[in-house]
Amino acid sequence: MFKHAADELPGYGILDVERMRKADAFAVQSGVASLALMERAGESVAHAIMRRWGPRRVAVLCGPGNNGGDGYAAACVLAAQGWPVTLFQFGERSRLQGDAAQMAQRWTGPVEPLDAFRPGAFEMVIDALFGAGLSRPLDGDGAAVISAVNSAALVRVAVDVPSGVNGDSAKADGVVFDAALTATFHRLKPAHLFEPARSLCGEISCADIGIPPGWQADAPPLARLSHLAGLSLPDMPHQSAAHKHQRGRLCVLAGGAGATSAARLSAEAGLAMGAGLVTLLCPPSSLMEATGVALPVMTRALREESFAEALTHHRADACVLGPGAGLGERLKDRVIEALKTGIALVLDADALSVFADAPSRLMDALHGKAVLTPHSGEFERLFPGLLNQSVSPLDAAKHAAAASGAIVLLKGPASVIAAPNGEAFINAHASARLATAGSGDVLAGMIGGLLAQRIGPFEATVSAAWLHGQAGFLLPPGANAQDLTRQIPVVLGAALDERARQRVLGWLLR
Repeated sequence: MFKHAADELPGYGILDVERMRKADAFAVQSGVASLALMERAGESVAHAIMRRWGPRRVAVLCGPGNNGGDGYAAACVLAAQGWPVTLFQFGERSRLQGDAAQMAQRWTGPVEPLDAFRPGAFEMVIDALFGAGLSRPLDGDGAAVISAVNSAALVRVAVDVPSGVNGDSAKADGVVFDAALTATFHRLKPAHLFEPARSLCGEISCADIGIPPGWQADAPPLARLSHLAGLSLPDMPHQSAAHKHQRGRLCVLAGGAGATSAARLSAEAGLAMGAGLVTLLCPPSSLMEATGVALPVMTRALREESFAEALTHHRADACVLGPGAGLGERLKDRVIEALKTGIALVLDADALSVFADAPSRLMDALHGKAVLTPHSGEFERLFPGLLNQSVSPLDAAKHAAAASGAIVLLKGPASVIAAPNGEAFINAHASARLATAGSGDVLAGMIGGLLAQRIGPFEATVSAAWLHGQAGFLLPPGANAQDLTRQIPVVLGAALDERARQRVLGWLLR
């Protein structure tokens, strides 16, 4: 669950550790005292805690750097509100420097060495040991204390990121603080979004600490967090003169006999997203099967004509290829033919895996109106080694988009949508109930439905991913992909209503 300062939501920027340092430096250069930033950070940690829990015995574990200084600042606020607080310092308190040293001087309560900490004496522990800057696994006293904390029955709160987590890569090697709440500042970092670090952060609170406008020039965000306010959606007016062809024409390639269900899900999802005419293009062997069950969409047989000719015949504005299509040379040829038409395409599942033995053939044919939607395994087949060589999934997706010239949606608990020009969004708005067979086929169709309505490929992918996640939150336990498809009009209608409300509000406030 993510909570953010209200003014940060529409284009919520993701920063790595170095960019966060630059944003802090910009604030100082703009006249904000660095100690004031630390004070506000500590206050935000304390307030995040007090909003969730009542007073209790608290141990604050403070490290040797600025993360420890944030811990001292939080301790001062909690103690002033009557909370019983004890500080445990890693290393000598006298060796603290700069703002951390000044903040430590304000603390008048007990300070003990870290190795004196005993979890059983407390009901809450605040981890202010290392923060996002640690780039190696924990060892020594730090590892021993955190192991003891993780085994104890108490509330665990992390400052910035849990100690043991790499803020940039989201890696969590060795012993890592397992937090119920992570209180961070200004902007999220990759560790707050990607696994395994994301699960170790617990609930995440991100506070404004007063970095003034203009910081983006020195610290341009790596990506933005997708949100309802940033969706690109088609206009859907209630006009008597409107007809289906104005709403866009989507074609979906079906598989052979016994393998049409994935493509049917994509086709129905495209229709639910508002495409005016959706056609399931079927090999002759599966036409009767598809005709019998694909009631909301049209079904047509693929005869001897080329796939490009079929798309032209149906005047397709967009096409989805891959779900249940089967692996074989014919699919390769159809993908290449479709790419040559220049229409907007979604390449999913088999349309990606079929090129595992010849990824360069696909790469050479891709263009900016193509959307690739791989999960990590499919991504590895197309871009061998790139995930392991990259700092994070965000870094990998951005490199893949630049190399391919296409939009890349790297699916995961936090999905990355990257464009060839370096722009990227992270969609962390998703429910675990989407982990059901066919969910990805629905997403492919949702993207295709927006593409058919002439929404740009990058914008369509960002918007469909968020709406797909929102639909997942409406699913009851045990729901399947067909149930997910039925939720699309609900979430799309709610998003359109919210956009209309915002327009009216904007007009009233002019």
